[in-house]
Amino acid sequence: MGFQLLLPFFFPKLSEIKFKSKQNLLFMAKTIIISNRLPVQLQISNGDITAIPSVGGLATGMKSVHSGGDSLWIGWSGLTDEEIPEEIAPKIDKALAEHGSCKVRLTEEEVNGFYFGFSNRTIWPLFHYFLEYSEFELAYWETYKAVNQKFADTILEKAADDDTIWVHDYQLMLVPQMVREKRPNISIGFFLHIPFPSFEIFRTLPWRTEILTGLLGVDLIGFHTYDYERHFLSSVRRLLGLEVSFNDIYLDNRVIKVDSFPMGIDYKKFSEAAKEHSQRDETQKSELQKRLDTHKKSAPDAKFFLSIDRLDYSKGIAKRLNAYEYFLNKYPEYKEKVRLIILAVPSRSNVPQYKLLKKEIDELVGRINGELSTVSWTPIWYFYRSMPFENLIDLYTTCDIAWLTPIRDGMNLVAKEYIATRTDKTGVLILSEMAGSANEMNESLLINPNNFEQIADTLHKAITMPKKEQQERNTVLQKRLARYNVEKWANDFMTSLVNQKEKDETYVSRRLSVDIMNTVMEDYIKSKRRLVFLDYDGTLAGFHNDPQKASPDEALYKLLDDISSQPKTDMYLISGRDKETFTKWFLPKKYNMIVEHGVWISQGGEEFRMLENVKKDWMEKILPVLESFVDRTPGSFIEEKNYSLAWHYRKTDPDFGQKRSVELNTVLTSLIANDDLSVLNGNKVMEIKSSNVNKGRAAMRVYAEQDYDFVFAIGDDWTDEFMFQELPEDSVTVKVGRQKTQARYFVDNTKNVRDILARLAEKR
Repeated sequence: MGFQLLLPFFFPKLSEIKFKSKQNLLFMAKTIIISNRLPVQLQISNGDITAIPSVGGLATGMKSVHSGGDSLWIGWSGLTDEEIPEEIAPKIDKALAEHGSCKVRLTEEEVNGFYFGFSNRTIWPLFHYFLEYSEFELAYWETYKAVNQKFADTILEKAADDDTIWVHDYQLMLVPQMVREKRPNISIGFFLHIPFPSFEIFRTLPWRTEILTGLLGVDLIGFHTYDYERHFLSSVRRLLGLEVSFNDIYLDNRVIKVDSFPMGIDYKKFSEAAKEHSQRDETQKSELQKRLDTHKKSAPDAKFFLSIDRLDYSKGIAKRLNAYEYFLNKYPEYKEKVRLIILAVPSRSNVPQYKLLKKEIDELVGRINGELSTVSWTPIWYFYRSMPFENLIDLYTTCDIAWLTPIRDGMNLVAKEYIATRTDKTGVLILSEMAGSANEMNESLLINPNNFEQIADTLHKAITMPKKEQQERNTVLQKRLARYNVEKWANDFMTSLVNQKEKDETYVSRRLSVDIMNTVMEDYIKSKRRLVFLDYDGTLAGFHNDPQKASPDEALYKLLDDISSQPKTDMYLISGRDKETFTKWFLPKKYNMIVEHGVWISQGGEEFRMLENVKKDWMEKILPVLESFVDRTPGSFIEEKNYSLAWHYRKTDPDFGQKRSVELNTVLTSLIANDDLSVLNGNKVMEIKSSNVNKGRAAMRVYAEQDYDFVFAIGDDWTDEFMFQELPEDSVTVKVGRQKTQARYFVDNTKNVRDILARLAEKR
């Protein structure tokens, strides 16, 4: 995150963003921003309340957000219930309201358990890969849940259905689903400002499922980098078993978009501050600047290294100090010619790890300065405090090299702020490749913060880098940062959220709703001859790791009996299943059946007969290939049908199974190039079969047998697309799920299918 540390993020003119993104945004009541802390500080004096906007870039952004009165910020005020006298509570609410803010009331116990406990002793270290610092305390988790519910309740109290909700950061990961449960149609976005860890790290969290479920209450979730996005999607697939297509997650009746939005800075603010700073005369300079100038003049060739961080173990400050000592020992000629300025801003000083870190850094600074200092030279200037904005500009503009080496960092906006202030385009940025901003700042010198040898050589390279090269690198960086600033970041997120909602509304218009189903039923009743095609797996019955266990229940038999017994209705079960399974399950019922994608047909209880003449001699060539993939892919298995082979990978690791399926598809494509065979990629299954066999071809052969004036077909898989495509245009075709389809309508799940069957099964 950036150096403005009172709040975790900066918001531009969201009120304007609404009106320049999409026209229908004009109808949105307001944008509601939710974060752990409000953007104001409260001061209580003699019973009077003063609400002061947070200083710096954040305050600037917040003023513009609230200027139009169409935005509300919800968060904790910074004062516990115990610190607020009852008689002045209304005054606080009034003072906050004047700044477009609304507080969530928290007790001291709640703050300790929610913020200092679960947020910063569990999530923060875990998500930054410091597993050894993570505390999995049930009491912390229970408080975290309770406080998230408080935030959700406040949102529900203040929000209308057409409002847009934007929830921020790791302290509030349960809020989206809590709001969604009460307001299913409201637009919700979430942005995570810290890294999302790899699956192997995240899976250690006892409440991992609950966290993912909470986050999936959104329409859009944003991360700083693609890596974090990828880690999140992997966890969703592996832990929840949800279908993920590119960056879309399919959950119940919703599609959740996951995307990366690298956060920018208020580039203009820092750039203009630096320009103004350069024009000051001696009388206008700060005491810090005068001190810096004095040391610069005493040693014109000396270089200042700048290190600015919040005091946190994720920032790698201790490693940086040790690396600095290593550099001075490897390149002793730079002793008395370089100075490291460290600004460490106090943070979470009541958390034990932070107390120990403070002690470690104090001791390191003391030892290095004690061992290496001379009469005229102190190798490290160490500041343990926050600094006003103007002093930050002093440091940014004076220091020759910015050296930022976090062990893990969601973004690190300090790197961007430093570059923005370099008005003459000189200066060198050394940046940890573990920082999120490293993805956008390849022109800087990227280092591994654990590699002291590389760091020492990179510092030497920075010191000796020609001015022309510095300017070339920084010119590119500045153009990029000026273009993708914080306002662009927020605008892109809000636009994407709006687009996602519009996309969802498009889906809704194609949903087989009650009204549309009523119209369908009118046509169904009026028709003289009806043809109904019903897929089985994923349509009539849910998926099972063992396909044989996905057998029909009595309720399904009853529905199918009622439909098939209608005098004017021809019902066909049409499936990729083998004929032996369907013989066992359905032949005694005398249903019409088409199996193995169209190879076999049974009508009125007769034994199966071949609908297509197909060969099976090719199976001997393909089977060993599939067996080798089973051997190398734990959890996968082969289903041998009469005239096709299916490789199932539903029980495999999702990512590994997907990788193997791509590999297998490539192998099979080359193997069957000269054969009349096709590979069907279904839901966690790949099936090899004759090219002239598919559900569309089989359905049309049945359709041609009678003069049907009503056709209904429903299925969930790619194999059903042949049927949707081939049937007449006026057919009622329905896809189960929200994937791209040729069908006219969609429903969400098998429960919806059962509801449709119940309508069709009504006595006619």
